[in-house]
Amino acid sequence: MEELLKYQGNLLKNFQSSWYRYLFKDLLVQERLLGIKGLRGVGKTTLLLQHLKEILDQGEKGLYVTAEHPYFYNQTLFELASLWYSYGGKVLLVDEIHKYPDWSRELKLIYDGFPELRIIFTSSSALDLYRGEADLSRRLETQILHGLSFREYLSLYHQISLEPIDFQDIIENTLRISDGLIKKIGVPVLPLFKEYLQAGYFPFTKELKAERIPQRLIQIINTVLESDLSAIQGYSASNVIKIKQLLGVIAESVPFEPNISKIAEKMHLGRQTVNIYIKHLEDAKILNLLYEQVKGISQLQKPGKIYFENSNFLFSLQMNPSSGTVRETFFMNQLRNSGRLISLSKKGDFLVDEKYTFEIGGRNKDKSQIKNVENSFLALDDLEYGIGSKIPLWLFGFLY
Repeated sequence: MEELLKYQGNLLKNFQSSWYRYLFKDLLVQERLLGIKGLRGVGKTTLLLQHLKEILDQGEKGLYVTAEHPYFYNQTLFELASLWYSYGGKVLLVDEIHKYPDWSRELKLIYDGFPELRIIFTSSSALDLYRGEADLSRRLETQILHGLSFREYLSLYHQISLEPIDFQDIIENTLRISDGLIKKIGVPVLPLFKEYLQAGYFPFTKELKAERIPQRLIQIINTVLESDLSAIQGYSASNVIKIKQLLGVIAESVPFEPNISKIAEKMHLGRQTVNIYIKHLEDAKILNLLYEQVKGISQLQKPGKIYFENSNFLFSLQMNPSSGTVRETFFMNQLRNSGRLISLSKKGDFLVDEKYTFEIGGRNKDKSQIKNVENSFLALDDLEYGIGSKIPLWLFGFLY
């Protein structure tokens, strides 16, 4: 225990972070068992340590551990929780729980055996927290930490602090909203938006030189495939090679309209295997899959289109991604991250909440493709101010 407390003390001594992600104030900290999922690099560890400092400042006993710590070479998570509980510990924070082999069974035992102990843990997006060895569905609450919104990027990178804006307000009051934000931002917004699209989705890129960012993003993708998915899905080295090949095929032409049979034949795989790989890449937050419907989607239903999860991945894997693909990737990412339902539209590019049709394009795009479509809008790039159904694309970066 002394070893872990010393490790925690060293972490906190060197930890300085006065900037908080959107999820911090909404953390369900009173839940007895809370799981926080998210893509690598979005700030889950920082979030845990910020909450730990808050706990300690309030006089509570909190302990942070990472599942990769050598302590677990000969001790179990349950044994640690039992010992911490005997010390009067109230909160146990476990980072990267997917690295611990019996996480679900032991979390259940801890939950049932130590009713006054709260457990908050982080995991890879690829981990299905409800399908562990033990049934946690009645005990567990989960929250997702997404990458930075454009609003958060402005705050972290440029010290421009603004509040989130509701989707309904954006589409109903676009001129007032865009005019008000531009005045508050005080500098040209479009160059900042271009920076965000290329390298502003992850907090850590703030500390990197521009030329190092693509390499670091590719490293994140490789780590997700080689470490997270291998551990969670039991991938062998040959599985990882195949899934990298599949990602390479997709990267050549996103948004990718998949022909599963052709992909399977080209890669010498079964159709079902290809579908499973694609679904695992979505679970891991590498891809975003777009379907014709948002409800009742089968695990192996073929998506209508495949996008990368965020535009930063797109720039890291393609030298010059098309502006249309970048725009659509951003729109889909920010709408999904803010909790909106988004699917393929019969007319236009996207259907939001099964009601609103959106066509994405540059500032000169007209409504000819969505003419006479009720509740239809244009989300336009290179446009500062919106009016009527013409909405600046960057505004959708203020949803969370």
